[in-house]
Amino acid sequence: MKRETLRRGKRIAKRGKRGFFSILFSRSGLIGVMLLAQLILFLLLTFWLQSYTSKYFLISGAIGGFVVLCIINSRSDSTSKITWLFLILLMPLFGIAFYVYTQTDIGHRRLKRRAAKIIGETKNSIPQDPRDLDALSRAGSDISGLVSYMNKTGCYPVYRNEGADYLPSGEAFFRSLLDDLSKARRFIFLEFFIIDEGFMWGQVLKILEEKVKAGVEVRVLYDGTCEFARLPSGYPEYLRSLGIQCKVFSPIYPFVSTKYNYRDHRKIVVIDGVTGFTGGANLADEYINRIHPYGRWKDAAIRLRGRSVKSLTLLFLQMWHADDGEIFIGDLLKGEDARVNLIEGGFVIPFGDNPMDEEKVAENLYIDMISRADRYVWVMTPYLILDGELESALEFAADRGVDVRIICPSHSDKYLIHALARNTYRQLIHAGVRVFEWQPGFVHAKVMVSDSEKAIVGSINFDYRSLYHHFECGVYCYRTPCIEEIERDFEAAFQDCVEFTEDRLHRVSLFERGCGAVLKVLSPLL
Repeated sequence: MKRETLRRGKRIAKRGKRGFFSILFSRSGLIGVMLLAQLILFLLLTFWLQSYTSKYFLISGAIGGFVVLCIINSRSDSTSKITWLFLILLMPLFGIAFYVYTQTDIGHRRLKRRAAKIIGETKNSIPQDPRDLDALSRAGSDISGLVSYMNKTGCYPVYRNEGADYLPSGEAFFRSLLDDLSKARRFIFLEFFIIDEGFMWGQVLKILEEKVKAGVEVRVLYDGTCEFARLPSGYPEYLRSLGIQCKVFSPIYPFVSTKYNYRDHRKIVVIDGVTGFTGGANLADEYINRIHPYGRWKDAAIRLRGRSVKSLTLLFLQMWHADDGEIFIGDLLKGEDARVNLIEGGFVIPFGDNPMDEEKVAENLYIDMISRADRYVWVMTPYLILDGELESALEFAADRGVDVRIICPSHSDKYLIHALARNTYRQLIHAGVRVFEWQPGFVHAKVMVSDSEKAIVGSINFDYRSLYHHFECGVYCYRTPCIEEIERDFEAAFQDCVEFTEDRLHRVSLFERGCGAVLKVLSPLL
C-alpha cells in the first residue's frame, strides 16, 4: 500500500526538520547566535565587568591584529577578506572565533583527506584520447590551453563527436530521464542535492524498483541537507529495503562542524555508462511545475551520450566513496567506446569542482569564457552573488563592447539573497551589462553561452556557495550542435523578461536597497 501510494506521488514519509530548529541550526542561525552572544558580552562589560574592560580590549586587540594579518596574507579573494575584516570590526571576539572556526576545518578534515586521496588515485582513470586533441587543434580552437588546464586540475578529458542534447526545462529533463531509465541494462547511478517525495520521485522510484528486480545495479546518493529538510534520517533504509543502494553525503550535525559549507550540490545521472545527465533540476515536483511555490519554474539540463559519460561516472564514484576513502571502479568506466554517429559533433568536457582543493575550476571556466568573448555572453542564474574577479570580468567584457546579458528570477526562494542580487545589478548596469528578470517565476537554470560556439550547462550558480563551498559539476560545450538550442532557449526567455534599467533600479524599495547594501559586505557567507 505504501509503495503504491508513493508511485502516485503522495507522501509516505515524515518530512525532515523544519521551522524553528531548521533556522537555528542553519548558517544564519549560527551567525545570529554569535551576534546575540556579542551583545550580551558588551552589556556585561558595560555594567558588571568594568574593571576588566581594558584587559579585554588589550587582549582582543592583540589577537585581532594577528588574525587580520593572517586574513590579509591568505589566498582568499578580496571580497572575502573584506567580509572577515568587517565581522572582526563589528564583533571582535566572535568575529575572530567564527573565522578560526571556519578555517580549522572542524568536522570535515577526514572528508578532505579522503576526497584528496580518491581524486589522486583516479586522476588518470580516463586517459585523454590524443585523436580528440588533434581534432581540437585542427579545428583552430582557442581553448587548447583550457583543455590543458582541465587535464591538469582533474580527470576531465575533452571528447569529440559526442551526443549532447540540451533540455530547456525540468519537464524536458524528466521526460528524457524516464525514457532512458527504462532502457537501463547494467547500472543506474543517481546523485542529487535534493530528492523529495511526490510525483517526480515517485515515477523515478517506480522504474528503479523494476530495474532492481531485473538485476540492474541501482545506487542513489543525496546530500545531507536534503535529509535535514526534506527526507527523514531513515529514508536510506527504506530504499535499501527495495534493493536500492543508498548513501547520504555528509549528514548535518548542528553546530559541531563546518559542514554547512561543503555540500554535494551536483546533479548527476549515469545509465549503463553510456547515457548521462547533469544540470540544475533536482528530483522534486517544483522542478517540473507540478507545484508552484515561486511561480513557474525555469530549469535546464544536458544529456550526454557516448564516451564522455565516463567522466560523469567517475565524478559519481568519487562522491560515492567519499565517506570511506576506498574507491572501487572495476569495469564501470569501460562503457561504450564507439563515437556517436554525428557529423561535426563538436567537443564536450564534463567536469567537476571540488571545494576541498584550492582550484576554482568553475569560476575559472566562467571567467575564461567571458574574457574570450567577442560578440556576446549570456548568463542564466538563480542567484547573483559575485566576487570581485567575476564581477570585473563581466564589466570589462561589457566595456569591450561585448553584449553581456544576465537573466535572474523575478520571484526568488530567498528574499534577502534577491535583495543582494539587485544591489549587484547597480554596479553591473553602470558598466553596460544588461540585467533581466524572468517574469513568470523562478529561474533555476545555470547556463552560459557565448559567441554561438561555447556554452556551460551544469549545477553551478553565480554565487559564493557554488563557486567556493560546494561540490559542483557541469559540461563545457565547444561548437556542439546543441549550442543553437541553448541560444533559442535564451531568446525565448528574453521574451518573458523585464530589463532592469536605471529607472527601474530607483523604484526598488528603500528597505530592499538597504538590505542589499548591508548584505553586500557579508556576501561570501551567504
